[in-house]
Amino acid sequence: MDDVPQGREAARDRQKSMSPAERERVEQTVSELLDLLGKAHTMAILREFAFSEGPLRFSDLETKLGISPNTLSERLKELVATELLIRESYDEIPPRVEYEPTEKAEALFPAFGHFHRWAADFALEPTDPDMTSTFEVS
Repeated sequence: MDDVPQGREAARDRQKSMSPAERERVEQTVSELLDLLGKAHTMAILREFAFSEGPLRFSDLETKLGISPNTLSERLKELVATELLIRESYDEIPPRVEYEPTEKAEALFPAFGHFHRWAADFALEPTDPDMTSTFEVS
């Protein structure tokens, strides 16, 4: 994780170089992004796009992620509304709908590489045995 201090320093320098109005706008946007990414399954959906070779269908995501159709539909609508995904509907029988990431989404994808590199170096294992259930995957 050699680039963490450099990344932190670069972020501080970037923040210092902003006007107060620009800093407020950026901090608001970051808050909104984190709120979106913090919703159930949003990161998992974006991860699938980050590592996919092309567009994904609703059924592909549903199968890979095991998300309920209603939740998946809601998350995809939010990602389309925030212009992180593009929804393409084809006039076929049966109907076909595909989703693909926008440039905005693709700009987030390096974060998934960082997460995977971090996971290769570290683990999220609780040191307190009472906290074990907090980290179990259901």
